[in-house]
Amino acid sequence: MRVAAIDLGTNSMRLLVVDDAGGELHREAVVTGLGRGVDATGRFAADRLDATIEVVAGFAATAAALGVDRIGAVATSAARDAANGGDLLEGVAAIVGTPPEVISGEAEAALAFAGATAGRDFASPCLVIDIGGGSTEFVQDQGVSSYARSIDLGSVRLTERCLPHRPASAEEIEGARREADRLLAAVDLPDTPAVVVGVAGTFTSLAAIDAGLGAYDRDVVDGWVLADTAIGRLVAWLSGRSLAEMEAIAALDPRRAPVILAGAIIAERALAVTRQTSVVCSERDLLDGFAARLLV
Repeated sequence: MRVAAIDLGTNSMRLLVVDDAGGELHREAVVTGLGRGVDATGRFAADRLDATIEVVAGFAATAAALGVDRIGAVATSAARDAANGGDLLEGVAAIVGTPPEVISGEAEAALAFAGATAGRDFASPCLVIDIGGGSTEFVQDQGVSSYARSIDLGSVRLTERCLPHRPASAEEIEGARREADRLLAAVDLPDTPAVVVGVAGTFTSLAAIDAGLGAYDRDVVDGWVLADTAIGRLVAWLSGRSLAEMEAIAALDPRRAPVILAGAIIAERALAVTRQTSVVCSERDLLDGFAARLLV
């Protein structure tokens, strides 16, 4: 059996096709910025919604060409918040044949943990942090107790609240840090993690930039260790760049440029919460966890 998993994220739409052994056949991501403006308006913008539906139609065509037997989709933070989220669900259901599952932040965290840790021997307790466009998930397991928490803090949301300019001023950076710290104060980890694993586009993009890659390379990024000092340097460096300069960064998807600074600030402040000084970046995440669930 072959399955196709679609993640309808706040910023990125992603597709993963696997065979019955979980082997990857195809992986694709397209930034549509679906959730941009939702924090302020409470609704998906019509052009972002149309662009997302168009991308999903392309995903479905790819899945069909690969002989997929089952296709499923999950929707995360933006779909939980948008008053017209039903338009997204109906549009996707018309294409893939079944309504997307709008998952809670805690379910999002569990899938991210499953995807990031499958087949890997991380030290215990292991904490996975998933920075999305609208929310950030913390999920810790394998220790004294399990823990899952979703915070309404994401790269799109923080950009719109605190970082309107590029380059960003020192006052804007400090304001974004204060807002991140305010929201992350709700995180109360049961144990100090032995290892922190970072998943999704913010962490992987920062890893690619930190590695100095001339082009994005998943093999290099997967397992890359980002030190807290490196993240701090990236925040300082990115804050001084114009949007055009960010779009020209070789290792960065230019469509992610508008929100990568906010993502870096969230990564910096989230890592501080853990009391650890580095994070291991993983290319496997919620999408992989969801694909594995579709195979069951």
